[in-house]
Amino acid sequence: MMEGLMRIAVLVVFMVAGLAPAAHAERDYPWCVFGGELGASGECMYETRQQCLASASGRWNTYCDVNPRVRFRQPPPYRTR
Repeated sequence: MMEGLMRIAVLVVFMVAGLAPAAHAERDYPWCVFGGELGASGECMYETRQQCLASASGRWNTYCDVNPRVRFRQPPPYRTR
């Protein structure tokens, strides 16, 4: 009886965990892998150029570059009174 209840409890926990929303990045990472089969947006999840190069290594027709969202971010305008 207890085994059956434990199995149901574990099943419920896994079902609820599967319904949880996916985590979203709170910021834009500075480096992206582009090319290959990654599409136009690339894979932007690298803190350093070295991490990016390591991920691109061995992938066909890929390269690393600065995340366009980081590159073209403009500073907030200055307020004048």
